[in-house]
Amino acid sequence: MTNIILSGANGKMGKVITAMAAENDDLNIVCGFDVNTESNGFPVYQNPDEYAGGADVIIDFSHPSAFENLTEYALKRKLPIIMCTTGLSSVQLKKLEEMSKEIPVFFSANMSLGINLLIQLAKKATEILNGFDIEIVERHHNQKIDAPSGTALAIADAINESMTAEAEYVYDRHSKRCKRSKNEIGIHAVRGGTIVGDHSVIFAGKDEVIELNHHAHSKEVFASGALAAARFMNGKPAGFYNMTDLVNSSM
Repeated sequence: MTNIILSGANGKMGKVITAMAAENDDLNIVCGFDVNTESNGFPVYQNPDEYAGGADVIIDFSHPSAFENLTEYALKRKLPIIMCTTGLSSVQLKKLEEMSKEIPVFFSANMSLGINLLIQLAKKATEILNGFDIEIVERHHNQKIDAPSGTALAIADAINESMTAEAEYVYDRHSKRCKRSKNEIGIHAVRGGTIVGDHSVIFAGKDEVIELNHHAHSKEVFASGALAAARFMNGKPAGFYNMTDLVNSSM
């Protein structure tokens, strides 16, 4: 049995995770943290320090503003934390790395298995399609706050690792009155309707275009990944883990 503390319990993703966890006999949500303390079959607290009971892992699908209190709680309790919240600052990401020296930390910009496969394919394509122009387009619902998405940036970072020269990320080309440079990665954000999450990586060469696409049709793909990470992180030693480690563990 994996006992879970769910941060962001009454948010959209929190409710999906709650419903999916209830369908699995080996998963149990012992409590939630949220500004909305409405119970959903388990107690929900605004302040993490209000819960002193047992748990095996923390899943966080909340907001960057909750980061400090939650991470300090995880450190005090020596609990593995699965950080799924997007829009974290560079300072917050650095803190996760520092925390991993003391507790197990799992971080992925996107909890979907398919997206993480797309990232690996994009890296391989970059190595092979030398000289192709690369553009990333992400589309999300009209309630998403951060732009570009953390997933789009993760794709760009992975591609950058495979490029022969350091990439320049270009977000707003209308203000750049010059030709596209060869080391640019264009990153474009679209917000509208109820789009769950679409990501496209375009490789444009001379007389041919290769495009990699991933379309998430429901939030369950992210919840499923988070719950798989909870099982994976239960009992792990201190360290920094990601979706690649999770995937490799099941191969």
